[in-house]
Amino acid sequence: MKLKLKVFSFIFLSFIFINGQNTSYTSLLKKAKLEIYDNPDKAIHIGKQLLKKDNDLKTSIEIYMLLSTANVAKRNFEASLMYILKAKELSQKTNDTKSQLSVLVSVAIQYQQMELFSKSLETLNEADQYLVKLPDGTTEKYTETATIYAIKGMIYKSQSNSEIALEKFLISIENFEKVPVKKTTYSNMSVVYYNIGYCYLNLNLIDKAQRAFLQSIDCAQRNNAKSLEAFALKGMSEVYKQKHDNKIAIHLLVKAENLSKNIGDIILNEGIYNEMANNYLAIGQQDLYQLYNRKYFEMRFKRKQNELSSINQVIDNHNKETSAKSQKLKSQYHDMNILSFVIAGILISLLLYFILKIRKQNKKFQKRIQQIIKTS
Repeated sequence: MKLKLKVFSFIFLSFIFINGQNTSYTSLLKKAKLEIYDNPDKAIHIGKQLLKKDNDLKTSIEIYMLLSTANVAKRNFEASLMYILKAKELSQKTNDTKSQLSVLVSVAIQYQQMELFSKSLETLNEADQYLVKLPDGTTEKYTETATIYAIKGMIYKSQSNSEIALEKFLISIENFEKVPVKKTTYSNMSVVYYNIGYCYLNLNLIDKAQRAFLQSIDCAQRNNAKSLEAFALKGMSEVYKQKHDNKIAIHLLVKAENLSKNIGDIILNEGIYNEMANNYLAIGQQDLYQLYNRKYFEMRFKRKQNELSSINQVIDNHNKETSAKSQKLKSQYHDMNILSFVIAGILISLLLYFILKIRKQNKKFQKRIQQIIKTS
């Protein structure tokens, strides 16, 4: 497993369901969400059309999150980051705790996927302040808690700390299991089980890894999420590769490749092509090894280009935030200076007033004393 594993957490982006919307909007948004995993281009097209309409604040946030999720599915992190930061900006103008928390968790996922772990953890700490405000025992509390633990698990897994990552993932699954309507969490659970499988592989616990990947496949199929099923099949192929059963591994990878044809997920394709190349090399089929090895490097180059663009955008955004904070501090400093001068002016005026008053009173006392001396 030399290929560096990315986290497939776009399915964790939490959407805010808006009450009181017309049927046309609701049906279009529902359709777009269903297309995210298997046809993200269509979801993006619908989202952009919805964005052109006269939307209220909450609706705009939901659309921006949809567009961000769909772009993550395409591994277009630059566009995804742009949309999720717009959603964050709008959420700060609302008093909706659920909306603010959902957006912050999505931002944390975005940073985690880009391996900006400190930014991700910083955002999760901010999200915790909103999480405690949600009532205990609610679907929202279970879902967001599960998602936050999943993100933390992915960060630890990326840092090659599989034991701690497993602890976080199991807490995540425990919370997802408490959600009454499982249909809304099957995709999330598929991703967590997928990552659990790789943690077990890293710990050389092959049988447990195989069970985790089977659970990932089952959850993906329950929600008809072809891309997630393809990821799980790729994971399962690595189990058979470690067992030196390369033909079964290739069979699973072919199924994964067929499922991923219309998705356009760069990282999924990169992983499939890399595993195909390794397995064909193991059974001595040089022509197919060279074919898939070339495809692997093409996907890898494309991913690196996308990541570079995304990191540049993060730097630009960080510079803008720093500049805004600097301007705010300068403005506060300027205001404090003005206030200090005003207070100093008032104090000096009062001091002069009392000095002059006391001097005037002293002169009166002196005159009276002189009059008393003269009369005496």
